[in-house]
Amino acid sequence: MLQDKITQYTQEINAFEPTSAQDVENFRLKFLVSKGIVKALFEEFKTVSPEEKRTLGKVLNDFKILAETKFKESSEAFVNQSDSSNVRKEGDLTLPGSGFTLGSRHPLSLVRKEIVEIFKKLGFIVAEGNEIEDDWHNFQALNFAPEHPARDMQDTFFIKKHDGNDVVLRTHTSSVQVRLMEAGQPPFRAIMPGRVYRNEAISARAHCFFHQIEGLYIDEDVSFADLKQTLYHFVKELYGEDTKVRFRPSYFPFTEPSAEMDISCTICKGAGCQMCKQSGWVEILGCGMVDPNVLENCGIDSKKYSGYAFGMGIERITNLKYEIRDLRLFSENDVRFLGQFETEII
Repeated sequence: MLQDKITQYTQEINAFEPTSAQDVENFRLKFLVSKGIVKALFEEFKTVSPEEKRTLGKVLNDFKILAETKFKESSEAFVNQSDSSNVRKEGDLTLPGSGFTLGSRHPLSLVRKEIVEIFKKLGFIVAEGNEIEDDWHNFQALNFAPEHPARDMQDTFFIKKHDGNDVVLRTHTSSVQVRLMEAGQPPFRAIMPGRVYRNEAISARAHCFFHQIEGLYIDEDVSFADLKQTLYHFVKELYGEDTKVRFRPSYFPFTEPSAEMDISCTICKGAGCQMCKQSGWVEILGCGMVDPNVLENCGIDSKKYSGYAFGMGIERITNLKYEIRDLRLFSENDVRFLGQFETEII
């Protein structure tokens, strides 16, 4: 009968005293698995009469709880015993240490740090800001009118509207420049490193997020010659004295006049490759004199003050410095790739 089986197995469980982890595992296999005794007794319970079910239901549930509790207590006893054994084995403080492997900084962090140090020596401070921005700081204050065609130059991630204004993931760190100028009066000399976002197809040359460093210098009598000399110094410090530089006229809504700066390709040394599109030159940054409208939008007298601004992608700079041909490697977290770079204690 079912009652007799429950009584027999209850006595067996109460008498169970394991001497090893294997005994505990054998107990589990006998009583608690899908084809074990507990499951079999519940199947048999379905066949008894309604009168017996009223009597045996609670008895059977108590039996199941007893089996599970016994298994849990036995398991914990052997786990604790194992932990105590490990403490005894590892507790000799006179033994030599096992040592540890140093990690490495991400290549983008290395290059960012190097760029920041170069500009700090020229008197630039570091300013940082929010990655989520409103339309005014990301676009309008920088001379992007609501219907300005230049907005098409940047494929933007729009988040939502707040108080009637668009909220976006910033497309450049120029928004930090705007907030810096709004918060005080010239002179300003600052660089703005940070992550930015654009809705672009991911490839070896583009990604939906990347990193920029922008620079801003506002003061009286600032000229384009000051901008060129600053950037010449930056390139020579970062890539070496033999690096060639050229400026090409360009267009940006927030600077006038505007230019793009190219350097001789560091990968093919000017012979032509995929990185430089066989031209021997690679564009690394955009720059120009801050448009007077931008100064006025930020509450700065454009008749008294002038200034320059520039911006570069850290991924592009890193590609050229370390001869990396696929910028997707920067975000894949492959330790075989990351381990090739400078090892430091962080």
